[in-house]
Amino acid sequence: MFWWLESSTSMMLGGKRVGIVGLESIVSEVAKRLESFGCIISYNSRMTKPSVPYAYYPTVYQLASNCDVLIICCALMEETQHIINKLVMSALGKERIIINIARGATIDEKELVGCLAQREIAGAGLDVFENEPNVPKELFAMDNVVSLPHRAAFTEEAFFDAFRLVVDNLDAFFSNRPLLSPVIDE
Repeated sequence: MFWWLESSTSMMLGGKRVGIVGLESIVSEVAKRLESFGCIISYNSRMTKPSVPYAYYPTVYQLASNCDVLIICCALMEETQHIINKLVMSALGKERIIINIARGATIDEKELVGCLAQREIAGAGLDVFENEPNVPKELFAMDNVVSLPHRAAFTEEAFFDAFRLVVDNLDAFFSNRPLLSPVIDE
């Protein structure tokens, strides 16, 4: 698998150090798939996860300093807004990539555009944007950006699975059984 940055440049994913910001159940599945490419996985989260075999970094800055690809998968809340800022992007460096599949506001988009334009980071894969549907026009002209219109989960199967989960949770709730996907406040 290759990440295409521009027509004459590509980077092999296999063997790369992949840092993941946020490591919840769905993201754990992504990490397992990345392992099959020989990627070395590390993560940052609100707390360490003892059952997870990956290296933990207590700050996003430390994680960015020690990976080739930084994937943002955390929830958007007050403490994660702009968690990926100029300092983190600088730590990532000129030959590394950011991928955001979380929420647009987890990245300081103004700083991201500047870092991409100045080639302070190699590239970005963006499924989300800070002010959707308004995307910075500069991103469209950049050859080191791959973007999608926040549609990664819009498949027939994903909608059916979500519907089934809601129905099964309602059935469990009204039958006084444990919920399949309870909301847990950490």
